[in-house]
Amino acid sequence: MGKLFVVPTPIGNLKDITLRALEVLKTADVVACEDTRQTLKLLNHYNIKGKRLVSYYQPKEEEKIPLLLNLLREGKTVALVSDAGTPALSDPGYKLVREVIKEGLEVEVLPGATALTTALVGSGLPSDRFLFLGFPPKRGLKEFFNPFLGLEVTFILYESPHRLLKTLEVIGELFNNPPTVVAKELTKLYEEYVRGETTEEVLRYFKENPDKVKGEFVILFRPQGETPKKPLDLKGEVLKLKKRGLSAKEIYKTLRDKGFKVDRREVYKIYGEF
Repeated sequence: MGKLFVVPTPIGNLKDITLRALEVLKTADVVACEDTRQTLKLLNHYNIKGKRLVSYYQPKEEEKIPLLLNLLREGKTVALVSDAGTPALSDPGYKLVREVIKEGLEVEVLPGATALTTALVGSGLPSDRFLFLGFPPKRGLKEFFNPFLGLEVTFILYESPHRLLKTLEVIGELFNNPPTVVAKELTKLYEEYVRGETTEEVLRYFKENPDKVKGEFVILFRPQGETPKKPLDLKGEVLKLKKRGLSAKEIYKTLRDKGFKVDRREVYKIYGEF
């Protein structure tokens, strides 16, 4: 039987690859890659020629898994790489690893580059406990963050240039303007860390320097002080209390008595919808 190697690749500087990673890429029968063009740049840089490349990217992962499993069953060595960093961390990979394990085939993961730990160490924020959230959704940012309110950890997430400012605004609002760091273009020529005692400071920097809102970003923040409360799920609360037999008027009074600032008309509107 063959073996699947999970191979981290540089996140910017092509020199940031291990000797072992190069050895695996040189000896592998097949290289499964997110973008064949990106992988070819790396292979050509290190004069690795004649490799069979299999395109393995979202959302085509599941279509390519049977092919890769068959190659492994035939005794082939498969190296899995992404465009940059460690596969399966906000990149394709975990589905293939999962299926290889289910098949009883061998998986070996090489240590190497990843933006999240690089940014964490360089941020200066506490690294004793951290939570990686990957890329946040394009819609429903507040709903995305709600389950994590109150956690005493350093949060790490990736973000694109056109969504950076909005995401920082939401972080500042929900997490009481915590100490925040944005790392951009890590290991590249224009690498930069923007550090602030508050999210507002970092947000102001990018608003005043729009030319800096380019490249790839890692956002890190560590809530401090008073633990923020989870926002009220008004619809959920109204439905729950209505099921208990309370009237709209009673529900409104109950929520106000609990200290929630709710609008009477909104409560009555939701009550009438259910």
